[in-house]
Amino acid sequence: MKPDSNIHHAAADGYPVTADNYVRGRPDYAPELVAWLRDFIGLGPGKTVIDLGAGTGKFTPRLVATGARVVAVEPVAEMRAKLVAAVANVVALEGTAEAIPLPDASVDAVVCAQSFHWFATRAALAEIHRVLKPGGKLGLVWNMRDARVGWVAKLDEIVNRYEGDTPRYYTGKWRSAFPFEGFDPLHEEHFAIGHTGSPEDVIVRRVRSSSFIAVLSDADKARVEEQVRALIDSEPELRGRTELTVPYETAAFSTTKR
Repeated sequence: MKPDSNIHHAAADGYPVTADNYVRGRPDYAPELVAWLRDFIGLGPGKTVIDLGAGTGKFTPRLVATGARVVAVEPVAEMRAKLVAAVANVVALEGTAEAIPLPDASVDAVVCAQSFHWFATRAALAEIHRVLKPGGKLGLVWNMRDARVGWVAKLDEIVNRYEGDTPRYYTGKWRSAFPFEGFDPLHEEHFAIGHTGSPEDVIVRRVRSSSFIAVLSDADKARVEEQVRALIDSEPELRGRTELTVPYETAAFSTTKR
């Protein structure tokens, strides 16, 4: 089976054409994750961690910084190429969450940053369980816009109407994969972070980087951008700004293989 034959059509079709937007439009992660990776995931020199669904490598440098050996697993070739070009000292493999190309009990941790909602199935958890050593850690990380801010909620309303059947973190459907025999209950942490840059990068490119936006017709994509730019022009906090900060929240979940 080809690695990309088992992934959602929005990811398989959308990410190859929007990898550049993903690199520039997606935010970094909360600095508190440095301690989280050490204290909850147990990363450090001498450890091996899989960056599962690694994408363009937005989270990968956080893993490299721990001193652990990092193996990135990503099914979309265009995303994987961006990762290889951007991050040194990382092994990048073609694979999926249901078919991780590593032996049984071979890694100390698996981290899924901005990815687990794509493969939140018992089959994926069984495969992750297979490659983890006894006592190994699974970490799930997401960044999401803080919709408690009025203009952010309006932006989400524009974007979300196009999501169709695309899996998303905010729906909470990924949680149905748990509890899972062989893993402890999830431990949850939340951190605040802002994404600062030009409106073109942190808002427009961020919207373009969504897989389900990338697969729209040219007319629909133009309609979305028109609505997004109209929002920017209508909001006092955004209008006329050359630089702004989009508020995000980082959610981090961890569990241990029994």
